[in-house]
Amino acid sequence: MKINIRRFNKELSNESTITKYEVNNTNLLKALIEIKEEIDSSLSFRCGCKSGVCGSCAVKVNGVERLACKVFIKDDDLIEPLKNIEVIKDLIVNVSHETLLINKTKSYINKNSNKEIKQENIEKIDLQSNCILCNSCFSSCPVYDAKDSFIGPFALSRALRYVNDEKLESNDEIISSIQTDGIWDCTLCSACTLVCPQGIDPKADIMQLQNISVQKGYTNPNFQNFSFDFNDDFGGGFNPNGF
Repeated sequence: MKINIRRFNKELSNESTITKYEVNNTNLLKALIEIKEEIDSSLSFRCGCKSGVCGSCAVKVNGVERLACKVFIKDDDLIEPLKNIEVIKDLIVNVSHETLLINKTKSYINKNSNKEIKQENIEKIDLQSNCILCNSCFSSCPVYDAKDSFIGPFALSRALRYVNDEKLESNDEIISSIQTDGIWDCTLCSACTLVCPQGIDPKADIMQLQNISVQKGYTNPNFQNFSFDFNDDFGGGFNPNGF
């Protein structure tokens, strides 16, 4: 079986190339290790736990974000690095943005509420707590094509996790931090939800954050330039007959 891997080495060229390899393993991560150990030692990729827990082996397979350790490949598949992230070499990308975005959203406990935590409170934040920072959602998000300052799916899901955390004395700072370059810039396309290996739904999380923001008095800034005055636009009011 032959697979295609997009290679990149900025020390050699600013352009990427595609190299074809013949492999025996059908599991992608095992195939990458096979190439590294037996065919081409210069191939670079990340892996850690090899069991879908650490998220470090995420790549694109035929344009879709997948964990290499969990996906089985077919003949002539195309393997590429994640999108929207600086490629360091081959399939390795720069993940330094993770800490920057988490800090930007203030998604941590800076002051404990000292409340009694019940099981229902734990269940409310359990799903978002399962994020493994694989960056699949970050790579799949189309908003970055137009706005690279967008906070993004995993950071906003993490924000909801702490907004709903009863241990946090106040979530006002988190809600304030996601108004710009955050929840209102999401197109709600569900691309992030479809590729999450943990079953997290960032789209639903962002919609929850929008609802919470409205309850706290925030408004969608995208509506500020729209006029809903039908008297001005239609000369005396809305006509249901259309004329």
